[in-house]
Amino acid sequence: MRIGELAERAGTTTRALRYYESRGLLPARRDAQGHRSYDERDLRLLRQIRTLRDFGFELEETRPFVECLRAGHPEGDSCPASLAVYRRKLDQLDALIGELRAVREQVGAQLGRAEQAREALAADAEVPGGPEPRCELGGQQR
Repeated sequence: MRIGELAERAGTTTRALRYYESRGLLPARRDAQGHRSYDERDLRLLRQIRTLRDFGFELEETRPFVECLRAGHPEGDSCPASLAVYRRKLDQLDALIGELRAVREQVGAQLGRAEQAREALAADAEVPGGPEPRCELGGQQR
């Protein structure tokens, strides 16, 4: 099949295919007329790359999966190198989740302080002579 058909079947662009080819992830076969030529195995490689990219893998992280398929394995993640990439990615995700939890705790604590301060201001407003609650939104006082 030609590059346009492969791109269409894989749901990507010919530009992306040429880029994958330049990075050594997609074979660079040519037919007698010099056109790029692909087959079902290439579509399978491309689908593996796209699936991993959709999961957030960097392009270079897809290489072990592609090599595993090229070696004739039924799945791109059945090789030790692919499993190592999965493990590294999970470690990265766990670290990011930890960072997000820490930020969430900080934002939650800040919200709690802000709510307490607002409640204290509202309570003071109920005291004769206390401050009147005001809110500045978009530069306008309300």
